[in-house]
Amino acid sequence: MSAILSVRQVTEQVRQAVEGRFPYVWVRGEVTNLSRPSSGHVYFSLKEDDFLLNCVWFRNQQKEEAFDPLTGEVWEDGPRPSLARSMENGQTVICAGRLTVYGARGQYQMIVDLGQAEGLGLWHQEFEALKRKLAAEGLFDAARKRPIPREPRRVAVITAPGGAAIRDFIRISSTRGLGAEIRILPVPVQGEEAPPRIAEAIDRAGREAWAEVVVLIRGGGSVQDLWAFNDERVARAVYRCPIPVLAGIGHEIDHSITDFTADFSAATPSHTAQLLWQERHVLIQHVDGLESALQLAFSRRTAMLAMRLEHASRALALLSPQARLRRQEEKLHDAVLRMDAAAKASLGRYESLVEALSLRLSGAGETRLQHAERAAERASAPLDALRRTIGLAGEQTLSRMELRLQALDPFEPLRRGYAMACDDTGAFLRSVSQTAPGRPLSVILADGRVLGTVTAVEPSPRQDDGAGHAPLPE
Repeated sequence: MSAILSVRQVTEQVRQAVEGRFPYVWVRGEVTNLSRPSSGHVYFSLKEDDFLLNCVWFRNQQKEEAFDPLTGEVWEDGPRPSLARSMENGQTVICAGRLTVYGARGQYQMIVDLGQAEGLGLWHQEFEALKRKLAAEGLFDAARKRPIPREPRRVAVITAPGGAAIRDFIRISSTRGLGAEIRILPVPVQGEEAPPRIAEAIDRAGREAWAEVVVLIRGGGSVQDLWAFNDERVARAVYRCPIPVLAGIGHEIDHSITDFTADFSAATPSHTAQLLWQERHVLIQHVDGLESALQLAFSRRTAMLAMRLEHASRALALLSPQARLRRQEEKLHDAVLRMDAAAKASLGRYESLVEALSLRLSGAGETRLQHAERAAERASAPLDALRRTIGLAGEQTLSRMELRLQALDPFEPLRRGYAMACDDTGAFLRSVSQTAPGRPLSVILADGRVLGTVTAVEPSPRQDDGAGHAPLPE
């Protein structure tokens, strides 16, 4: 079973629902049941046909104001009385406020903050009619709106030249961004002549195509003061402008037809400058971040190149002719050591044989000794020949290895009068197809280099001279 609510709980929940759904509304209707008790509060109802909305206008909200509470505009003709003092039964008014529930009677009511006479209500109807018309034609479509450029260098500002709006715009723009050129197209911003002049200035900015963005600004004012920006001619001029249009009309609570048509609408004229240019300390911080990123990238790049250079140096050391020559010398040294060891081992075996024969002959007679001596002499002859043969073979092997090493030395031909040609990268040229006229050329000789440029390339014909060699060019 669901919980049973008390009357207070039900009323409180209804009040929260109403206030949450209607935090601030404008309501148009005919004044009826008007009552002004001694407390100073004004009680009345707004009527339309058979529907009725109870309203209360508390005394502390009925103060005479020296300025318009909606726009902040100072009245030039002095303070104006609150509508609550002049309102009468049967008068059509527009009231602004919030809906709530009066718990003592269980009724919802409107707590009024502001009130306007019927004349403004007619303007509101005209505004809504034009808004619906232009919206149906697509003038407000978000898909057609263009992005406002950031940090523009050329800006056309359409506004009154002596107003506070342009002064605030220039003051803020002078402290932001990296500097820009601003052209002011002076126009009246209120009155009957304002709409055609504003539309003409927008068309002019579009024709000149000088600016990167068109800024349309006007300071705060009453609904009548801002009405020029609810004109259809101004809206259509904004729509057909080939340059993005940024509008800053009145204060944040003001919304004009121009705001809906522009590519972007700022809250105030000052806000337009803030949207166009960043604060300079933000730009400086961004530059510092880019500098740090650049230094880090440079360090990483240099470290990578140093590693690649080290690897290339190691590879070059392993593949260079000097390294190959050292390895061949080490192989030759090992071969000589092995040859000496083999010769010593062979001589040791023959010496052992001679020693064994001498021992066998030492106890025999002279005849046997003579036979043994002759046998020893006969054995010594092949031993001497073997020694000479082994020595000669070692010398010949050593000579052949020395000749092979000399043949592998890339600089040996240079000492005989030959030369080696390289391109500008240091790579050896083995064919005329590896170079072309105009390219750098380096010729390596036995005692240095000759630097020059290729003037011509003449390939040799594919013929040999009978000995298997192609003839040299003349």
